[in-house]
Amino acid sequence: MKTMLCAAAAIGALTAASAAQAQSASDWTGPYVGGVVGYGWQAENDDDNETVVFDTNLDGTYGDTVRTGTGANAFSPGFCSGGTYQPTPASACGGNDDGPEFGVRAGYDWQFGNIVAGVLGEAVRTDVKNSVTAFSTTPASYTMSRELDGLLAARVRVGYAVGNSLPYITGGYAGGAMQRHFSTTNTANTFTETSDSNEWVDGWQLGGGVEHKITSDLSLGLEYLYTRLEDEGYTVRASGGPAGGPFTSVNGAGTDFQRTNDEFNVHSVRMAATYRF
Repeated sequence: MKTMLCAAAAIGALTAASAAQAQSASDWTGPYVGGVVGYGWQAENDDDNETVVFDTNLDGTYGDTVRTGTGANAFSPGFCSGGTYQPTPASACGGNDDGPEFGVRAGYDWQFGNIVAGVLGEAVRTDVKNSVTAFSTTPASYTMSRELDGLLAARVRVGYAVGNSLPYITGGYAGGAMQRHFSTTNTANTFTETSDSNEWVDGWQLGGGVEHKITSDLSLGLEYLYTRLEDEGYTVRASGGPAGGPFTSVNGAGTDFQRTNDEFNVHSVRMAATYRF
């Protein structure tokens, strides 16, 4: 009799636990809103070996060599990843700028057993910048920079509910507002942007994280996201200056500059607070 009572008690405990688990799992279904705060940066090797390329005859094909009056390579001092206001490579280049991120999100999750699948939209303010600099024999420096001011994202996410925690992976579309800038220590020529300095750029995001409920409605989370955007086509034209100078010797209208790396990559770690309805 005692054994039967113990068995019945064990079965009852398992049934109660199963019911509690089922109830907990269903809590992930529904809409939610939240906020995020974190930090975004670019890895050291994201822009390694990037240079500036030239189109001296303005035929739309880059890779031409800008030459001095003696036929030497006018950009033989080389390039560096980063920006500078000094005319020679000896001054070195500053690194990429990282910065905080903050924003809002909203989404909806569906529960299928322990599997949780959902969609979310997100708007984030960020401040990540990178540059590349070319050096001429003049001497002079020519810096092309780009800065990401904000991100919009639409992602799916899939997770596995474990008690009050939801580890997940996420991925989808990302787009951002990109600002481009050009600066130079060359005062002999005229430099004109021949493409938009502000432009919307598209790409994607991929990452993962974990969300943990601290009440039935409120949860906190931590996630990592990798964002890749395609930023291409920003062009600066060098013109004017001495007759037959390096920038106008092939085509009197000037020489176009572009960066070699179209990718803009951002690594982000964020904390999130979410309220579920």
